[in-house]
Amino acid sequence: MSHAQDVEVTLLFQKGLYLNKTKAYEAAIASYEAALNLKPDYPDAWYNRGNSLYHLGRYEQAIESYLQAIEYQPGFPEAWNNRGNALDELGRYEEAVKSYDQAIRYRADYHWAWYNRGISLRNLERYEEAVNSYDRAIEFKPDYYWAWYSRGLALRKLGRLERVVASYDRALELKPDFEESWTNRGNALYHMGNIDAAIESYDRALALRPDAATIWYNKACCYAIQGKADLAYEHLQRAIELSPEEYREIAQSNSDFSALRRDNRFLSLLSVRPPRET
Repeated sequence: MSHAQDVEVTLLFQKGLYLNKTKAYEAAIASYEAALNLKPDYPDAWYNRGNSLYHLGRYEQAIESYLQAIEYQPGFPEAWNNRGNALDELGRYEEAVKSYDQAIRYRADYHWAWYNRGISLRNLERYEEAVNSYDRAIEFKPDYYWAWYSRGLALRKLGRLERVVASYDRALELKPDFEESWTNRGNALYHMGNIDAAIESYDRALALRPDAATIWYNKACCYAIQGKADLAYEHLQRAIELSPEEYREIAQSNSDFSALRRDNRFLSLLSVRPPRET
């Protein structure tokens, strides 16, 4: 390749990076492909082409592009990792785990790969292994709040509720405005029977996302358990206003509301005819 061609390849590649950064993914792909026409053995161009394809949801093509990058540079942990992400998006979780394993083989402290591996393992319902993978991600990046949060989700599946809450607490120390963590922390506390603490956690979540029907519904359940009918009705009403089809249906069979079954307000809210007096 001549010096002039080498310069052109570099310019086309840099243009692709800029276009990708501005979310002009189709144009970025065209720029990477122009570079690859001049230099087919350019792993970074194949890799970044894969990233643009991934952003467009064209996961099969992204995988092919990552494989081309790997063919020219087998020890390319980012390409193995992102190939795993595309495989996970396609529901090919076993293959994704193997791809992350390759990324980790070439960079043992690659926290992103450990974290993504945990996600695929959780999708496979291999929760213990998922927790171990999140632990490795945290080992290499202790302030990675998503890993702490996802660790909590996996622990929840294992029924280890105290460790779940501790994991969410750590995520919230790192990111206090993490609504999902406040919500799931509340869910864990609810299942532990710590209703007051669950309500406090839901309150923090609602302050961040006041239009979340699921949080209003969860608070309604808590108040119903405590026998606070007015508050239970008020919160259930708001949940149904926000998502009528979902919460009107599931509230009808939720045992948390058993004590309210003869309350006409509750029955009216669910469009259920009150029982006749006999």
